[in-house]
Parts: sequence; C-alpha cells; structure tokens
Amino acid sequence: MTVITDFLKKNFKHFNAASLIDAAEGYKAQKVAGNKMMVTLAGAMSTAELGISFAEMIRQGKVDIISCTGANLEEDIMNLVAHKSYKRVPNYRDLSPKEEQELLDQGFNRVTDTCIPEEEAFRKLQKHLLSHWEKAATNKERFFPHEYMYKMLLSGELEQYYEIDPKNSWMLAAAEKNIPIVVPGWEDSTIGNIFASYCLTGELETSLVKSGIEYMVFLAKWYEENTQQSSVGFFQIGGGIAGDFPICVVPMLNQDLEREVPYWSYFCQISDSTTSYGSYSGAVPNEKITWGKLTEKTPKYMIESDASIVAPLIFAIILEQ
Repeated sequence: MTVITDFLKKNFKHFNAASLIDAAEGYKAQKVAGNKMMVTLAGAMSTAELGISFAEMIRQGKVDIISCTGANLEEDIMNLVAHKSYKRVPNYRDLSPKEEQELLDQGFNRVTDTCIPEEEAFRKLQKHLLSHWEKAATNKERFFPHEYMYKMLLSGELEQYYEIDPKNSWMLAAAEKNIPIVVPGWEDSTIGNIFASYCLTGELETSLVKSGIEYMVFLAKWYEENTQQSSVGFFQIGGGIAGDFPICVVPMLNQDLEREVPYWSYFCQISDSTTSYGSYSGAVPNEKITWGKLTEKTPKYMIESDASIVAPLIFAIILEQ
C-alpha cells in the first residue's frame, strides 16, 4: 500500500470519507473483474485541472469511455495552450459587479476562482478548428465534436502553444488512445457557440457537426458491443447532462428497443446537489432502479462532496496498485 492510499484508509472512516474509500475499492474491483468503466465530467472539472490525475487514469487503461459537457471538452485544451495567461482570483466571493465588469473588459471569463483569457484560449483554438471545419466541408465529411478536437490535437499543430506539461491534459491522453467520448449538448459551450456563429453567417453548414441523437445512437451500439463479454460501470463526477444523457442508454435499449442488455454494473456519483429539490443530479442511486438504469444488486455509491477534492483522491487510490 502506498502513501496516499495508506493515509486515506487510515483517516477516512465514516460518512462521505468512508463512501470515498468504498467507491474507489468498488471501481478497482470492476477493473480487476475485466469490466469497463464510463467516466462522466460535469461542471468545470477541466478548468479545475482534473487532467493532472485523470490523464493518468486514461493512460493506465482505467477509463474506457467518457461523457462530458462541451465546456469540459474545450477547457482542458484551453488550459493546455493558454495556462500562463489564466488569472486566479482567490477572493472571487467578494467581487463587486464593477470588478466583474473590469475582468470582462480585460478579456477574462471567470469560472469561480479561475479567469480564462478569451484571446489566448478561445480565439487561439477558434482559428485552428475553423480550418478543420472548412476541410470537412470541402471533403463533404461530418464528425462528432470530440473528433474535430482529436484531429486538432493529433495533428501536432497546437504543440507550439503548450504551456503545461502535456501529460496533464486528459484530452490529449484520450486522443492518443482514441478513447470514445460522448458530448451531449455540445452546442451549450463556447466552441459550440462559435460554430453556430459561422452557421448564422452562412460560412458553414450545421450538418458538419454530428448531433446529440447521433451520439446516443453511437453510444447504444458501443454499449451493446462492449457488454457482450463483460459489463460497464458508471462513474459520475457532478450531475447534469454529462451524466443524465449516457446513463439512459440502458433503459432505451431494454425498454424502447426491447433488447436485453446488462444494466450498468457499478454506479458512483460525486455530487453536492440536494435530493429534496427534485433535481436529477441529486437523486440517490436507488431512484435509478425505478428508471431501469440500475438494479437492486448494483454496487452503488453516493459521495456528497466537492468533486474537485474527491475525484483526484479516488483516482489516486485506483492508480496506486
């Protein structure tokens, strides 16, 4: 047993701390059994630099498929190419509307304590992605949002801009291993908005980027193929569409298509959402039984805490064999 795992198991005994240990051990058991694992990323986990630990999870084969928001898809790459221009605001809770406006005037978009530089991050990626969109249009091709990102990363065209150690970029790690990614609601992202702006001017066609329905069709085929000989677990960081969209593939296949596929074989969610508000994000795992997503025997873990703290600790336990 190594240092981090030893410390956590010695000190994390009860409540959310104990759930963290249990969830990590359950994740490890899934992989030991030869099962696959989906990891979903909501919120601003890329801007929280989850890539420092998540990229290694990908490289070591601990992640088989990813579902993430469009923001997480792009913000990991933005951090890769513009990190030195980011601005941290530790006292973000105290900012006045005037100070927020000043940040905007300086070219910053704030995510909690982190300000993303528009020119160095968004616009830097925009010109490269535009060339890939235009090339696809010329060749009459269509790709998923993450596939355009993969093309840009694997071409090497961004290497001149790297401002962090590339081993800390989870998107680069995923691209190098060609990990399948599902990005529901991609249009609700800065790059999605930028793409829409080109469609509004008539420079690009909306059909160049494959849709969310096509992502669901892709996921359904992937799930059927990958549950022939094993099963797939579900590790959800945060809530929202990144988790709600992919978990529905099981009831869709079983109920709507009337096929028999295995249920998710493991479920863990790190969330600070409150169940009593009626949110899907805060729903306890047992509620998912009634929707045909999990069974009463599925190992289920709920960690009600800050994902930016919890996820790296769980990954540390999984990686320290």
